[in-house]
Amino acid sequence: MSEKRLKEFEPVFYPKSIAVIGASADERNFGHKWVRALISAGFDGSIYPVSYGGGTIAGLEISPALTSVPGEVDYVIASVSRQSVLGLLDDCIAKKVKAIQFFTAGFSEIGTHQGRELEERMVTKARQGGIRIIGPNCIGIYCPEHRIPLGPSPLGKVGISGSVGFVSQSGGIAAKLVEVGIARGINYSKGVSFGNGIDLDASDFLQYLTADAKTTVIGAYLEGTRDGRRLFDIVKGMTKVKPLVIWKGGRTEVGAQAAMSHTGSLASSAAVWSAMLKQVGAIEAHSLEELSDGLLMFQHLGDWRGSNIAIVGGLADGGGGISVSASDICTETGLNVPPLSSQTREELTKLLGEVGGIFRNPIDVSQAQSRDPLALSRAMRLIVEDPIVELVLVQEDVDVLLSYSSLKEVERINEFFIEFRGGQSKPLVIVLPPGSSEPERLSLERKLSKASIAVFPTMERAAKAIVAVNSWFGFKKGAESSGQPLQ
Repeated sequence: MSEKRLKEFEPVFYPKSIAVIGASADERNFGHKWVRALISAGFDGSIYPVSYGGGTIAGLEISPALTSVPGEVDYVIASVSRQSVLGLLDDCIAKKVKAIQFFTAGFSEIGTHQGRELEERMVTKARQGGIRIIGPNCIGIYCPEHRIPLGPSPLGKVGISGSVGFVSQSGGIAAKLVEVGIARGINYSKGVSFGNGIDLDASDFLQYLTADAKTTVIGAYLEGTRDGRRLFDIVKGMTKVKPLVIWKGGRTEVGAQAAMSHTGSLASSAAVWSAMLKQVGAIEAHSLEELSDGLLMFQHLGDWRGSNIAIVGGLADGGGGISVSASDICTETGLNVPPLSSQTREELTKLLGEVGGIFRNPIDVSQAQSRDPLALSRAMRLIVEDPIVELVLVQEDVDVLLSYSSLKEVERINEFFIEFRGGQSKPLVIVLPPGSSEPERLSLERKLSKASIAVFPTMERAAKAIVAVNSWFGFKKGAESSGQPLQ
């Protein structure tokens, strides 16, 4: 099944040519923007704009019809009226297109019999012609490796190719995942917004991402499903192999009604979804923040397994209160904050002095700034070399640091963290809370993220993401010890 899925989705995520139907010379036209996006992203396959009006887009000749496109077409992006979709499918069959994505809306999500009937006719026609449908009512595929951006943004931003895949019923949520990913250093292998999912749906894309060797962690935003049993079986199999972080939309009655008018999905009860996700070992998120936090942490921690955290605070002033609250948050979330060994505490006391320092765990290193420039480096080395420590969580308040140090000195501290992260095997996670020095903080976050250091705005969000990693590895270990087959 894996090899079959990989081959079936090859023209979906790695098309050699893309035709954009409804791409006029008018710059305000969505099809026009889609062509511009593909060009800006650097897609190196053939791009064919199609519109009966003719003309050119960025030097590309606009064909009057799909059937008059000079070359072969693997993938079609359709930005046309719903009255045109059946005729377009006939043209796709004649052109031997392998997959078509319908940006077009106005089907089952509007709640009419005509909309549902049109979807059924589309599926029947596509299957007879050997064509797969993504959508309708969707933004479609995203593949940084193949330089395919998500949606018709002329900027064509794709970010850095990585190992995180995502599946989303919502185009808006998919777009935010990409934006957040680019900002926070979540590097995607591929993703998809599949909308109404009348043919290829969440189950199909999840099955593909499970088989995809370039994807190691998967995120999902779902509002409902047409086949709950199939989705359950696929998720049950995939979570034994790869972590899945999933956010279920439409958990409330109002949200369920919104989902019905958004993608035509019948939402199941929140309790049923939560029970299902827990049973199969998926990580449940309740917001875009929790979803992206989980994906970021899985990406950075990889195969790391542990729960013993060292909390480091007070990079400038006394960090007692912050350290106490951080230890409460981590402990209540499910992490261990064990005391450092007596030997480590003795060495830290010799290095930083008894007065003003807290060396049990959390660790207050504020005295390092008043000593020699290498004191922080030596303190961090002592902490990470303690055998009880499995991950170091640093609380860095830029507002406080800038009250005591210059921006250049703060940048030097973060350069040290970047060097430190690359020089040892234990993970480093940094909490960088927003404040009044937001431009400086964002600049530091970008540099840290680029250096593959996971950055979070609050201790609570960081702790929850670490626990999510722990919970999945705990589930996987339990599945392995019980003798369940790993697919």
